[in-house]
Amino acid sequence: MTSPTRLITSIVTAFVALAATAVLAQSDEADRVKESAKVLDEIMQSSDKSIPGAILGKAAGIAVIPGTVKGGFIIGGEHGRGILSARGQGGAWSPPAFITLTGGSVGLQIGGSATDIILVIQNERGLENLIRNEFKIGAGAAVAGGPVGREASAATDAQLRAEILSYSRSRGAFAGATIEGATIKEDKDANGRYYGTKFATREVVLDGKAKAPATAGVWFEALKKYASAAPAATAKPAGK
Repeated sequence: MTSPTRLITSIVTAFVALAATAVLAQSDEADRVKESAKVLDEIMQSSDKSIPGAILGKAAGIAVIPGTVKGGFIIGGEHGRGILSARGQGGAWSPPAFITLTGGSVGLQIGGSATDIILVIQNERGLENLIRNEFKIGAGAAVAGGPVGREASAATDAQLRAEILSYSRSRGAFAGATIEGATIKEDKDANGRYYGTKFATREVVLDGKAKAPATAGVWFEALKKYASAAPAATAKPAGK
């Protein structure tokens, strides 16, 4: 093999290896998107304990953090990785931005559990708070455990005023949850692996700088199915 041929072969091999590495790295984020869509779908399939459609239909944003792990002995902690999308003015949902949730607590805790967390952002102010680089839940924003199923009609004043409604599912049980003290951060590294650029959360969900890969389709389908804007009232046909 001539020297130029070796050089060309080495370059091609390097490019193939680099492309394979990029695809493998992106697959982790694609799995996170897929799992988040699955969590939303499974929760909404439970009609008696799901998030009321009236709440999702008006949401300014939705974040899902699947499999948040919490546990420890004496000193407990929690950590999860999820995604966030915002609703645009025309009702279309933004591509998912990757986020992390971390928090800690002190108490007599033994063992651990995995909890799925959903945050429903009710207005623009809540969205602005959540997309900050580092947002501590319960600090400077009204956060409340959200109503589920038939409880929607009996929502408390705190829930109605809240900027963000929080939910959790653990061991099959789903309900509104209080998760004050946890911190949500943007995950630029994950955004970089998924989009090819280390976008900030705002650039993905508000500025429209990220183009969603095909693997985000499952997430968009879940949002379209469960969080479409509430339809306007239509007139009754004549004679009805």
